[in-house]
Amino acid sequence: MLELAILGFLAEGALPGHELRRRVSHLTGYTRPVSDGSLYPAINRLAKAGLLERRADPQAGSARYVLSLTEAGRTEMLDRLRRPADHEITDHTRFYTVLSFLSLLPDAAERHAVLRRRLQFLEEPTSFFYDGDRPVRAEEVADPYRRGMMLTARATSRAERAWIREELGEAPPETP
Repeated sequence: MLELAILGFLAEGALPGHELRRRVSHLTGYTRPVSDGSLYPAINRLAKAGLLERRADPQAGSARYVLSLTEAGRTEMLDRLRRPADHEITDHTRFYTVLSFLSLLPDAAERHAVLRRRLQFLEEPTSFFYDGDRPVRAEEVADPYRRGMMLTARATSRAERAWIREELGEAPPETP
């Protein structure tokens, strides 16, 4: 997801490395901090693959550089947005990275296909806790912290499903 975030931010315009790091850090938040030890090797891999280029920053001297996306980098970013891996659909933080740049896909049908995959995942019965193969519902959990975790996740999932349906122009499903 780090590479997609780098490509996505550079698709919005050229950036110096320190500004790119700040934007990626804000996107991933405190749960997944971005260190120089992960950011700069990712930048180097992307540059070596021809997906971005580095130029000396004329305003900051030769010690600093500006990163920009190449055409190959734009193509790679769009391909990653069109076909996110399954774990990029199911993992909340990874999906938010996809979602952050989904508007860069020019075709609404492609954007909607990604949202439909996420909606399908969100509509599958699941739980943090199981009794054998049966998902345990929050109402069945005695521990108040586990119940709170489950109720919060349920509310978040409900809100996300409603937003996705709205974005897709679909009516919410009938409730029994």
